[in-house]
Amino acid sequence: MQTDGMSLGDLYTEVIGEHSRAPENKGTLVSATVRERGHNPSCGDEITLELEIIDGIIKDGSFTGVGCAISQASTDIMIDLMRGKTVAEAHRLAQLFTAMIKREVTDDALLEELDEAVALKNISNMPARVKCAVLAWHTLEDVIKESRMS
Repeated sequence: MQTDGMSLGDLYTEVIGEHSRAPENKGTLVSATVRERGHNPSCGDEITLELEIIDGIIKDGSFTGVGCAISQASTDIMIDLMRGKTVAEAHRLAQLFTAMIKREVTDDALLEELDEAVALKNISNMPARVKCAVLAWHTLEDVIKESRMS
């Protein structure tokens, strides 16, 4: 599939680059109802995910922290995707993302609802980078687990 002379790989690289260079969701969220720290000890990536969850719906989100381009882009893309979703939908999408990275789900039609997060699909070919890509998604899962317990 060619898009204006760009290969799919180039398009993915562009999406990741765009989100890592200028993450729209980076910063402190004053209205956050939950904060969860995520840390990848193998590379030092560290994020704090802040979400505003009201009546089971993720109204808004942001993050702070440091990390490689992949972890920063993945976090930014995830927040865009989760905004407006129910906690249950967010949980399902996080599981779908993880399944994509583990190559358990490869059908592009099923992955379509991940939107720009599909740009991270080929990270599965770079085992050392997988933890970078899933850091935010695992942190989101921790938030969901905790919100169900309280």
